[in-house]
Amino acid sequence: MSTSLPLVSIVTPSYNQARFLEETIRSVLAQDYPNLEYIIVDGGSQDGSVEIIQKYAHRLAWWISEKDRGHADALNKGFARARGEILAWLNSDDTYYPGAVRQAVEVLLAHPEVGMVYGDADITDAEGRIIGRFASRQTDYHKLLRGSVHIPQATTFFRADLYRQVGPLSLDYFFAFDYDLWVKLAKISRLLYVPQRWATFRLHEAGKSVKDDSVCYPDMLKIYARERGGGLSWLWLRYQARRLFYAWLPLRWRLTLRRMI
Repeated sequence: MSTSLPLVSIVTPSYNQARFLEETIRSVLAQDYPNLEYIIVDGGSQDGSVEIIQKYAHRLAWWISEKDRGHADALNKGFARARGEILAWLNSDDTYYPGAVRQAVEVLLAHPEVGMVYGDADITDAEGRIIGRFASRQTDYHKLLRGSVHIPQATTFFRADLYRQVGPLSLDYFFAFDYDLWVKLAKISRLLYVPQRWATFRLHEAGKSVKDDSVCYPDMLKIYARERGGGLSWLWLRYQARRLFYAWLPLRWRLTLRRMI
């Protein structure tokens, strides 16, 4: 392990995702970055996930399997254990591309004013076939509040000291706790988009992005109200446009386009 490079802590939250979990784990452990700790927080799965985690336990900094209060709660448990200067999380149905962690750290080291970096992500189906590209682009605090998110969560890497200023992740938002974090980080630092492929985002019927996509914008509007006091906004107009435009689209097209309007 190289102590001259910042320690990166990656957390994977998981619940009954045995079908995809091992591929996720292997994509983290195969990274060529030499100073990395990996934490897995399982919500008490009963589908064989624990046996998969145990297979790799000797390469994990910490893991646990117990009932939790949901996605954000699992991540908070993991980040509370994390020792890294840079934090990230990779959901248990997503994967990193080779070199992703190293490239992200290189950008953060080159840009000390940047609090979070993110890149490009391919959208894959349940079998791992690429079916599209996430519409990543540069955003900031003001654009985020207008609904211009364009951040694939699986590609995000952020500084631990800034996370501790604004964290932990809020349990008030079932869907948009990641958006809430990005808004808070963007308020105190710069976010930077890097046009490099760092991850895959898996689209499947049991995934949260498929089952609960309709919850996303109401959560985001609550965050907007906290930041700007509510009222008519571009974010509200985007929400209405999504409701009207997406209603007739096939599910796959909706998810491919979800960050574009």
